[in-house]
Amino acid sequence: MGVSTTAPEAGVAVVTVDFPPVNALPVHGWYALAAAVRGAGADPAVRCVVLTAEGRGFNAGVDIKEMQRTEGHQALLGANRGCAEAFAAVYDCPVPVVAAVQGFCLGGGIGLVGNADAVVASEDAEFGLPELDRGALGAATHLARLVPQHLMRALYYTARTATAGELHRHGSVWRVVPRTGLRAAALELAREIAAKDGELLRLAKAAINGIDPVDVHRSYRFEQGFTFEANLGGLSDRHRDAFLARGGERR
Repeated sequence: MGVSTTAPEAGVAVVTVDFPPVNALPVHGWYALAAAVRGAGADPAVRCVVLTAEGRGFNAGVDIKEMQRTEGHQALLGANRGCAEAFAAVYDCPVPVVAAVQGFCLGGGIGLVGNADAVVASEDAEFGLPELDRGALGAATHLARLVPQHLMRALYYTARTATAGELHRHGSVWRVVPRTGLRAAALELAREIAAKDGELLRLAKAAINGIDPVDVHRSYRFEQGFTFEANLGGLSDRHRDAFLARGGERR
């Protein structure tokens, strides 16, 4: 359990997240993920990073149980800072990052995938931000990188999800494959990327990030400010308690 890094073939590092039962990451999990991605990207032998997860779904966001059992705002602060670190590690990774997504990709999972360079998804993958139902705000910055503006808003306000097939039609998912073929499909894309010149890949990643129309770091932290406002006003605890009372688990 935790975050691990493997090197299945030359030029490719695979960072795998495993926090049963639903990959809802505790505070230390977000920091561990950030460290693993940064470590992989810093290796001069690595030319592409694959971000994947074990279990039923790719990512269910933050660990709300941890947040509600912790006195004060330390867990909230830790989760927000940890998410920002992990999202930034993916976006700022010196080499391309391919996200391999199965099952549910929710909340913080959208932050990871929205900052990746390419996405491969299984046929059962679904993407969404249930933030309003959990007493939080954030990651619209990253959902807007996956779907058009008005669809992003509708998904955000309703907490509905979009399927891998829908995202493929919008051009944000590279391939949709059966779950059993997800790892192979992600490695196939990573292998093709890693076949390029490593120095040029790093220059290309820096160049592409440099022409992004939105500063993802600033816009995400701006969103998080409204999460703090909801917490200080008591809204967040009410919604998180209701979520836990219903079972507290997405799947």
